[in-house]
Amino acid sequence: MTLSLDFLHPWALVLLPLAALPLSRARADTLLFSYLPWLPRDRAGRVIGWLRTACAVLAIAAIVLGLASPGRPQTQVMRTGRGAEIVVLIDRSRSMDQRMLPSDWRSIDPMIRTQQSWFRGPQKSKTARELLSNFVARRVDDRFALMFFSGGPLPVVSFTQHDEVVQAGITAGGTGPGLSSTDMGRALLAAIAEFDAREYTGSRAILLVSDGGAQLDPPTRHRIEAGLARNRVALYWLYLRSINGADLHTDDPQAGTTAEVAMHRFFQSLHTPYHAYQAAEPKDLAQAVADFGRQQNLPLDYAEQVPRNDYARLCFAFGALSCLTLLMLGAVQLRSWT
Repeated sequence: MTLSLDFLHPWALVLLPLAALPLSRARADTLLFSYLPWLPRDRAGRVIGWLRTACAVLAIAAIVLGLASPGRPQTQVMRTGRGAEIVVLIDRSRSMDQRMLPSDWRSIDPMIRTQQSWFRGPQKSKTARELLSNFVARRVDDRFALMFFSGGPLPVVSFTQHDEVVQAGITAGGTGPGLSSTDMGRALLAAIAEFDAREYTGSRAILLVSDGGAQLDPPTRHRIEAGLARNRVALYWLYLRSINGADLHTDDPQAGTTAEVAMHRFFQSLHTPYHAYQAAEPKDLAQAVADFGRQQNLPLDYAEQVPRNDYARLCFAFGALSCLTLLMLGAVQLRSWT
């Protein structure tokens, strides 16, 4: 095991020879006697003298080293946890500001259910952000990247394990109203590109949170399919279904003309893992997030950045302790002379 050490202020090391000053005998320390054998042996005095010299040397050396600020440099440590590398891709279009069905929607008269849902249900984007925030807080070993999209992708956070950075990004997604345009294809391609320059270390997934779909042209479909296969990424779609929204699991052959069903069936044709969660009320969305967490809980190798460990305080503390010991030894010697 190699011990690496660096100095933030290496110029201070030129003062290190000052630590040798206590080793030089001053004229005040020289006492003249006519005949030394007449003096009694003072073993305790010799030991105290050596200790005083040693403490003085150590005090000066410790202070000089503290000024140089030694420390262990920043390193990367490979660790193994359980989790995944996840790109959270959240729809920021205007429709996400609408409301989901209230929890008691089944007891509402169907004649007024649509009208009630506009006022009583929780906001889609707010509910999704709250659940994702709790999800991120529980997944301490995961690597998250955060991206919003509307007319184009809006990258917020690149891959990181710092929970507070991701949480701040999720909170920022609630600022202002949603935008009017949506380009799902560009957003998915941007999310896939987040994995391009990364070494494969374990499970990978894109978590798409949206209440709508898109009619993807053949070139875009081909690039999405090739990108997911190249980077070995699983795709999960949290579909926040509006009260009049399309049912992804319908068997109606005519439903393929709707954007949501067409995109869902395209995702089903991919050669990489895909799963869709259809959520009409907050309880459905919570269950979908929980199920996604259970599926993406596999062994994951990741590099952890270990910050620089500064030893300057330790050096100053040792220097202060040496000075205190030096004062105590001086008091003992003075008391012996009196």
